[in-house]
Amino acid sequence: MFGPELLCLPPLAWWLLNRAIRRGLRAPRLARPVLPPGLPAELVSLPTVNGKTLRGWFVAGAPPARIVVLMHGWGGNAATLLPLAEPLARAGYGLLMVDARCHGDSDGDSFASLPRFAEDIEACLEWLAARPGLAPAGVALAGHSVGAGAALLVASRRPGLRAVLSLAAFAHPAPLMRRWLAALRIPYRPLGAYIVAYVERTIGRRFDDIAPVRTIRDVACPVLLVHGDADVTVPPAEAREILAAAGGHAELLMVAGSHDDFGDVEAHLPTLLAFFECAFADEKKAGD
Repeated sequence: MFGPELLCLPPLAWWLLNRAIRRGLRAPRLARPVLPPGLPAELVSLPTVNGKTLRGWFVAGAPPARIVVLMHGWGGNAATLLPLAEPLARAGYGLLMVDARCHGDSDGDSFASLPRFAEDIEACLEWLAARPGLAPAGVALAGHSVGAGAALLVASRRPGLRAVLSLAAFAHPAPLMRRWLAALRIPYRPLGAYIVAYVERTIGRRFDDIAPVRTIRDVACPVLLVHGDADVTVPPAEAREILAAAGGHAELLMVAGSHDDFGDVEAHLPTLLAFFECAFADEKKAGD
């Protein structure tokens, strides 16, 4: 599969290659403010898997507690989603925004991955369920890029969620990896194919099983896919792939924007708020 060039490498060369792959895929840590400017947030720390701690912000919102858990993308942090969080808070939604492991102010781990982003989202859900006096009326998820893929993975196995807002999700990790390899001018045969296989082996999940184009089939709650028409990191066609796989319970909002700017949030705020209002108002979707 990888060619004789790799199969003949000595053990030390294999170790150095694997180490280089991990270093090359390591997410950058971006600094963020201690507290989000303009939001009535409190600092929170909560446990996640492997004995690690997530750190971020909680906004209680107006009662009854309609909560949105927001998860940033690769290399981001809780502050990355402030353009979305601020209008949601003004509309009365409670918000839980954390840095995923290996990002922002949260603990590091051996690696970051889409399944680990999903684990961190589930840690947020468990923290909300255990918070004294909160009694949320319902919880929705919003995620960007890898965070969006993780939100769909969580929703595929947690039927009680109200909704998922997916920002710039990729359809499948394999084409995303191929684009990354091509940008670095790494040939797919033999080295690129080995890198893809090594990543799958490291995260312990097949790409086919965690791909949004696959997991959305098992999501029971409403999904709004938002994608920038000028996204070169994840082509807009991938949003249409996810939409086609959804089986009718998802909508697509194509906006003017790139991968990271989410388009003009304020211009599309009525659509976003109507999506959440409808999802929280529909008791049949709550799964309570």
